[in-house]
Amino acid sequence: MTLKVGAEHSKIWSTFEAEVAPGFDVGAHLHQQAEEIFYVLEGELDLLAFQPVTAGDDWRTWESETGETVFRGGPGSFMFVPAGCPHAFSNPGSAPARMLFLVSPAGHEIYLQELGELLAAPGPPDQAEIAALRARHDIHQLTSLTRPPFRP
Repeated sequence: MTLKVGAEHSKIWSTFEAEVAPGFDVGAHLHQQAEEIFYVLEGELDLLAFQPVTAGDDWRTWESETGETVFRGGPGSFMFVPAGCPHAFSNPGSAPARMLFLVSPAGHEIYLQELGELLAAPGPPDQAEIAALRARHDIHQLTSLTRPPFRP
């Protein structure tokens, strides 16, 4: 994740370029205050941004009241996430994907730095620590975060 513009430069939004490893799944979550935009540059991502009427542990099976389902987006795919909307992304492929990610208000880089520190620890992510971190940053987790195994 590379911070392009953050709270140091803008009070309104932060922008990042992210490489999403094969198998990474941010897990479905929502923000009561923040809005986000995702724009796929390379590779493919499974993307979700709707209120589900059918929900379970695997957000890829969710469906909206109008029949909307998760979509697989390649380069040029764009997803807007309004405040309060459940959303998620994952990389289902065997190669890294790249995306631009914009979040408003600014300051999301603090959360991402703290999350990166938790994910850098050996073994599976500690879900209780991640839940506490997310709660502090207006991130309400709906399904689990997963990451691919570390390969040196």
